[in-house]
Amino acid sequence: MTRVQEIRQRASALSSHEKAELAADLLESLPPILDDDDEGVAEARRRDEEMERDPNAAMTWDQLRRGLGR
Repeated sequence: MTRVQEIRQRASALSSHEKAELAADLLESLPPILDDDDEGVAEARRRDEEMERDPNAAMTWDQLRRGLGR
């Protein structure tokens, strides 16, 4: 059993509150995805311009939810 599998198995025995606490701690320990000086504004503008040029590059809320399996 790998280390991650062992941790996953032990974590599955935690209460919902404990799992949420652990998940929050783990997420907080990761480096930020958008670590820009402008907090990702440049990336948002780039994506907006991309969708302006090609509206087919965008997706609807329903498409996003289906893509996430919801």
